[in-house]
Amino acid sequence: MNLVRLAAAAAATFVMAAAAVPAEAKSFSGTASWYQHGARTASGARFNPDGYTAAHRSLPFGTKLKVTNRRNGKTVSVTVNDRGPFTGGRVLDVSRGAARALGMVGSGTAPVSVQLASN
Repeated sequence: MNLVRLAAAAAATFVMAAAAVPAEAKSFSGTASWYQHGARTASGARFNPDGYTAAHRSLPFGTKLKVTNRRNGKTVSVTVNDRGPFTGGRVLDVSRGAARALGMVGSGTAPVSVQLASN
């Protein structure tokens, strides 16, 4: 089953490559949403809805991001451990915990600025 998930994540990453962040990019912006996931993420980690994690289409697992909600200025640091979002026009999915810190649980989405954090 894990092999099937891994293959699906790899295929989805390939298909979504047009929306990927260029390797030289240090920041990007767009619309983020929050999500409730199953038991495991694409990285194999157990999903923690109250954690500060994110799903991105192509950034390596373990990448640290600084996400700022452009509506209210709230900022949170998250770690990429999943793949997505798979809804057009979105650049990032964040866990419920991160969404709560960003003040976007009620709206479901928010315009964000994202910076790759130095590790």
